[in-house]
Amino acid sequence: MNNKHLISIVGPTAIGKTALSIQLANYFKTEIISADSRQFFKEMQIGTAAPTPTELESATHHFIHHKSVKDDYNVGAFEKDAMALLDKLFIKHNVVIMVGGSGLYVDSVTKGLDDFPEVDSKIRDDLNQQLATNGLQYLQERLKQLDPVSFKTIAIDNPHRIIRALEICIGTGKPYASYLNKEKQKRPFKTITIGLTAERAVIYDRINRRVDMMIEQGLIEEVKKLMPQQHLNALNTVGYKELFNFLNGEWTLEFAISEIKKNSRRFAKRQLTWFKKNEDIIWFDYKANEKDIISKINSRIA
Repeated sequence: MNNKHLISIVGPTAIGKTALSIQLANYFKTEIISADSRQFFKEMQIGTAAPTPTELESATHHFIHHKSVKDDYNVGAFEKDAMALLDKLFIKHNVVIMVGGSGLYVDSVTKGLDDFPEVDSKIRDDLNQQLATNGLQYLQERLKQLDPVSFKTIAIDNPHRIIRALEICIGTGKPYASYLNKEKQKRPFKTITIGLTAERAVIYDRINRRVDMMIEQGLIEEVKKLMPQQHLNALNTVGYKELFNFLNGEWTLEFAISEIKKNSRRFAKRQLTWFKKNEDIIWFDYKANEKDIISKINSRIA
């Protein structure tokens, strides 16, 4: 498979990755794998800015709305599923497109995951109970004590990531960070990573306008339908957790929307920090001509 190429499109939220992925899929006459972990869930369409029905018809997509928020689906399962799919897709295509802003999910396919030992599932159950009883800040403080390196590097406002790190620390007696960045199995394809970016003010303005558009499209109604499942991990995410607070009478709608915008901007900042660590990414301005991007990809393939 040395002549097979995975074109990975990354960048902050609301930068235009979906549109570019479709343009590239049509040019290369191939299919698209989504590595956006929030778009896996069929109940979460508006708030995750998932491709529209028209966009989905424009190219064949995989891993869009294939799971329920009730399903236990994680990055390890995604890596396994995505690699199995790529084996099939590369039989009929020399190029496959992958798109998504979830850095860990992108890296799971392009680089492989770090190998962690199995730990007692009771530890995770206990940590989830502590989260429900004592709140996220309590778990953050535990991680800070047990693994200060991970505390500084992982998304500490993501309960799933905090619990994952803690269960490794507690279950093995070693820091979660000590298992990271070991040598991984090489991939049987070549990866070309295209990054889209813009000035920070432009990114933030695009995010703010996207949130307003989501509200107009019916995000509040989408979140209302999910109220009975609001405790699920998949829904503890930007755009949903803020509106749950509004619908539970804790916040005003105006404040909830401002918090969605603020948390989305913070998320974009973390995405850029993650991707900037990858020196192999070929960066383009978000307004770059698709022909220039295609030309650069073709030169790399050649």
